[in-house]
Amino acid sequence: MKEFHTPQMVEVAPDDTAIAALFAEAEQHPDRPAISYRDGDTFVDVTLAEFAGNVRKLAAGLISLGIEPGSKIALHSGTRPEFTYFDYAIWAAGCVTVPIYETSSEEQVEWIIGNSEAVAVISETQEMKDKFDTVSDSIPTCEHSIVIEHGGFDHLLEAGASVDQAEVDRRWQSIKQEDLATLVYTSGTTGRPKGCMLSHHNFIFLVRQLVAAIPPAFHPGSSTLFFLPLAHIFARVAQVSCLTAGVKLGYSTGVPQLLEELAMFRPTWLFSVPRVFEKVFNGAQHKAHSEGKGKIFDHAAKVAEEYSRQKQAGRVKLLTNLQHTIFDKLVYSKLRDAFGGQVTYAISGGAALGERLGHFFTGIGVHILEGYGLTETTAGSTLNRPDATEIGSVGPPIPGVTIGIADDGEVLIKGPHVMMGYYKNDAATAESINPDGWFHTGDIGELDAAGFLRITGRKKEILVTAAGKNVAPAVIEDRIRAHALISQAMVIGDGEKFIACLVTIDPDAFGPWCEENGKSGTVAELVGDSDLKAAIQAAIDDGNKAVSRAEAVREFRILPDDFTIDGGEITPTLKLRRAIVMKKYAGMVEEIYR
Repeated sequence: MKEFHTPQMVEVAPDDTAIAALFAEAEQHPDRPAISYRDGDTFVDVTLAEFAGNVRKLAAGLISLGIEPGSKIALHSGTRPEFTYFDYAIWAAGCVTVPIYETSSEEQVEWIIGNSEAVAVISETQEMKDKFDTVSDSIPTCEHSIVIEHGGFDHLLEAGASVDQAEVDRRWQSIKQEDLATLVYTSGTTGRPKGCMLSHHNFIFLVRQLVAAIPPAFHPGSSTLFFLPLAHIFARVAQVSCLTAGVKLGYSTGVPQLLEELAMFRPTWLFSVPRVFEKVFNGAQHKAHSEGKGKIFDHAAKVAEEYSRQKQAGRVKLLTNLQHTIFDKLVYSKLRDAFGGQVTYAISGGAALGERLGHFFTGIGVHILEGYGLTETTAGSTLNRPDATEIGSVGPPIPGVTIGIADDGEVLIKGPHVMMGYYKNDAATAESINPDGWFHTGDIGELDAAGFLRITGRKKEILVTAAGKNVAPAVIEDRIRAHALISQAMVIGDGEKFIACLVTIDPDAFGPWCEENGKSGTVAELVGDSDLKAAIQAAIDDGNKAVSRAEAVREFRILPDDFTIDGGEITPTLKLRRAIVMKKYAGMVEEIYR
């Protein structure tokens, strides 16, 4: 087995936890901005002293309900300041946070709260509370229900006044690193979600290494704007890293307002998923073409990519450097302004970014640090660093982590950040973590001599054609999905004579495309339109350049609707639920191969 280890950068003190780190920061730097929320046309800062003070009061409020240390508390909310307040308050009360996505169904809410044996649920809205109320009779352990938008936050602050703050201190100071910190249910592409048990040591170990490894992002005075779901482990690790390192944490009020709020908040770095970067690029490209500046933009994009590739290779050609300087004033500065004008770094995870976009954004001055990890590994396991980046890879192991490649190509992970196991599921734990401590990711990858990891596919998603050719869908799907018109692409062909692809259209790009091409109607009405099919064929042709002839897509179908979380085709972290898509479009798949 091939493996690579990155030495640990920071030793973690035995009494170090996320909640202890917060209170230490608040004591040392009480006036430093901790979080920032939108109020009208401005963002309002909350100091560390005020934030930590409210966390203590909320923790006291939870204690006033009779909730005992070690109890699980479900947090069903979108991304907003109250999520962070309650996450820390739950820890300060000596309890365990069980996050639930705001998009989760009644059945998922029932399963997560019931399986975790949560004694309380904190809901963001009445709609979310209604989901709990519908299934509450089947969850006898959950005795308390708090609604943020019904004054639940203020009510707990007031209730906490009756509790001695010494009890709050006793609880959080009694936490041991091996204690359970959070129970995170994997969104899962098949079957019921499994609860990943992450300890306080899992959390603080990874946070300490990340902060040390990326000083340009995690330092006092820097800032970032949150818009990804805080129920996802990726966002929560970023949340704790920010509050541990003195980074001001802002909250977007929603993706529709993101561009406006980026300009208002002006973060110094971002963390996101690839789809957001794709939309920024596609939107800018489409705007340039609609204004008659398409050729200039396309050439500028090509120069940005070349500049980044040459810089990574160690030498930028004179002509490339000259063109880059010119386009920096004409094009790139405007694109950086879309992020607020101050962003120089971005962390990307959750899915593959692709070399093209990685080089483009790095070339325009937004250095994207792509990483890789799973809920089971407390989010991060590898990450490109400012001083060690290989675009197209997901970076070397994070300090203190070891990456292995099994004989069959599966990526294995070992380190102090690997979960304790799956809650009440010893069989699944034994299947995922072998006796030597290696976590089996289910992903296929390659590891170079310098330790940079490349993910080439998903073990369970490898297609085997009738001719016996193994096909990893991710490679060509990422390339096809880069086209502005395309939202999702799912390669099919397991056991068939050739590879095909199901394509969905991006709703944001569809309207402008119709205007440019003199079309009217919905996607469903235009799936057979020759011009639309030609545009998608161009994307397919480009994708085919990345693979061998046997792996190339020979047929495609445009689906009438985009994949959605509510529709069940994608998870809250935007991963394809392939089995559901195949079932839903079984007739279309049969027609392709008939």
